[in-house]
Amino acid sequence: MSKYNVLLIGSGGREHAIAWKLAQSPLLNRLFIAPGNAGTAGVGTNVAISGNDFEGIKTFVLENHIQLVVVGPEEPLVRGIHDFFLADEALKNIPVIGPQKAGAELEGSKDFAKQFMLRHGIPTGAYQTFTQNTLAEGIAFLKTLNPPFVLKADGLAAGKGVVICKTLAEAEAELTEMLAGQKFGKASERVVIEEFLDGIELSAFALTNGHQYIVLPEAKDYKRIGEGDTGLNTGGMGSISPVPFAGSEFRQKVEERVIKPTVEGLKKDGIPYQGFLFFGLMNVKGDPFVIEYNVRLGDPETESLMPRIKSDLLDIFMHTVHGKLNEIKLETDPRTAACVMLVSGGYPGDYEKDKTISGLGNINKSLVFHAGTHLKEGEVITAGGRVIAVTTLAADIKTAISTSIESASVIRFDNSYFRRDIGRDLV
Repeated sequence: MSKYNVLLIGSGGREHAIAWKLAQSPLLNRLFIAPGNAGTAGVGTNVAISGNDFEGIKTFVLENHIQLVVVGPEEPLVRGIHDFFLADEALKNIPVIGPQKAGAELEGSKDFAKQFMLRHGIPTGAYQTFTQNTLAEGIAFLKTLNPPFVLKADGLAAGKGVVICKTLAEAEAELTEMLAGQKFGKASERVVIEEFLDGIELSAFALTNGHQYIVLPEAKDYKRIGEGDTGLNTGGMGSISPVPFAGSEFRQKVEERVIKPTVEGLKKDGIPYQGFLFFGLMNVKGDPFVIEYNVRLGDPETESLMPRIKSDLLDIFMHTVHGKLNEIKLETDPRTAACVMLVSGGYPGDYEKDKTISGLGNINKSLVFHAGTHLKEGEVITAGGRVIAVTTLAADIKTAISTSIESASVIRFDNSYFRRDIGRDLV
């Protein structure tokens, strides 16, 4: 049996969950995570290299005989890490899980994604795109829509570039701030205004090599900081998988109307694609509409997805890169996974770092995935806004949620906060 040296790029909860899953594979020889966090250090070897340092990654990959690179976050993909490998004589035969720059535009540009959906008949809301020079036209377009209004920064804004405004006045002010006031910097040089879709949100996932694909379990994440889905948008406060309202009929519609036409559309457009596809969906009266694409797994959805995948993840990746994805029959755990995210006080606004975390060793009913942590003199300390994800697998959704909340209550650091209502809307 061949054994593989794998490099996983990233440092968040998503990467700890992927690393945790990869570490279980009998096909794994050595697992490295760049740069990783305090949690990934427990399942592999952390390497102090940024995911955007392509030259540093090249040196490491060659020196450590890496046979597979898995890219966790979106930024290195949008910057073209896969293209960098393909263009380099020494790297070109090392497979990368994560699309090339052309495919990464599905997440890198909201306008590109919308045009792609319209071109390939993928259901989505009506939209138009505006710049600072067409601000007046943007305001005129807002007046043709019914509230609420959805405004999206065209570029990458760390999951915070989408604003939903309840009134026309609020939408006009927000559009002006995004375009003229550069609220999201370069990301909001162009802003997509789109029709508000009234329904329930969820996330669907697939893994593809551009020819074949497998559908992964779906999840629902919770973006708002406050209970009852109130307050500011965050990178995600928790997630649930599976999603009770997404039955087999709905999942079939997602595959037929969204996943299949996306993979076929990439092929038709001549865009090579090897990696994950994330579909931000709205269930509108039983029909799926695409709100957005991401070109990697979601965070914190990955923290409830990975515990439900029974199949060997490294084996799935090797089948992907060798064009044999159609030979994989994905095995999943039927139980519910509930993930609750502990965050730093003040997040998603200003917050303090370097707080000592205690209680991690006292968790025995749940899995703990590190998001924003690092090790300092043997202690685990906070290093980000979203700090720890706590996930529980249980036979029913109520038990999964209550156990995750119970476990999250045991973990302590100054000004920590978590939502106690994750998944309650699904019960």
